[in-house]
Amino acid sequence: MHTLGPFQVFDRETKRIQKDRAASKNGGESSRTVDYVRDEIADRMMERLEDIKRKFGTIVDLGSGSGHFSKLLDPDTTQKCIMIDSSRETLHRDPDSEFEGWSVPADFVNEFNRNSVEVERVHANEENLLQIIGPNSQEAIVSCLSLHWVNDLPGVLIQIKEALQPDGLFLAAMFGGETLFELRTALQLAEVDREGGISPHISPMTDTRDVSNLLGRAGFTLLTVDIDEVKVAYPSMWELMDDLRDMGESNAVIGRRHIVHRDTLAAASAIYKELHGNGDGTVPATFQVIFMIGWKPAPTQPRPLERGSGKTNLKDVL
Repeated sequence: MHTLGPFQVFDRETKRIQKDRAASKNGGESSRTVDYVRDEIADRMMERLEDIKRKFGTIVDLGSGSGHFSKLLDPDTTQKCIMIDSSRETLHRDPDSEFEGWSVPADFVNEFNRNSVEVERVHANEENLLQIIGPNSQEAIVSCLSLHWVNDLPGVLIQIKEALQPDGLFLAAMFGGETLFELRTALQLAEVDREGGISPHISPMTDTRDVSNLLGRAGFTLLTVDIDEVKVAYPSMWELMDDLRDMGESNAVIGRRHIVHRDTLAAASAIYKELHGNGDGTVPATFQVIFMIGWKPAPTQPRPLERGSGKTNLKDVL
């Protein structure tokens, strides 16, 4: 029986088990074949990091998974990454030799290790960040597609800000509220038609309008928030659901149904194709992604001038 607190939306233990199973299936091969979404988003996050002309001694990758973002770090700009994830199997799925900042043949790994990014893996609950690392201790904290499974998102953002040094960077990507809207609507319509009701099958996600407010309330400054989409075509709804399971992204909402009738799923598949199908017979799945950048306040940061301190009349400019 679950004891529900004010922010208990997700069953974190169920989510850990789902991720462990996904990462260990077929020796990790099933998990690797569905890395395409996380790898794509990690690439887009890296583009944003590269726009920040700064070198980091250490970057903390919160909810790192198998290191989709950490593997892209350049040893010329980052010396070490600390990967933190609640799933031990996911955290240790891939060897350190893959974290080189570039592709190196296995025979030459030792030769290039002196120029690689040092990797430290920490198996811990991402929701308890300040129990893992101390306050005012980190230059940069990143998170690639893990915050949508956090129960207390405002609290975790505050912990991230507290863990950063003054003028420390927070860079993250998380799924937005329009993610998998095609699957959600198909399942809801099928349940209403076949069973006369609706139950949650897809995780509730943060609305894009809330992210800036949450970052501001947590104490971050110099905010940048933007939205992007990744669209993937699948042969049918069934392949999408298989891939979500192998990603460790199955439903973990408290109070979810554990069994869905086969005829309901069949009806949902037909509705999905009818409402959203592509002309080539495939069906699309939309992953909406919210990218966010925030900085811990510091006296050296640029600040807006005080109201009324301007010396040029706007009328003269116009």
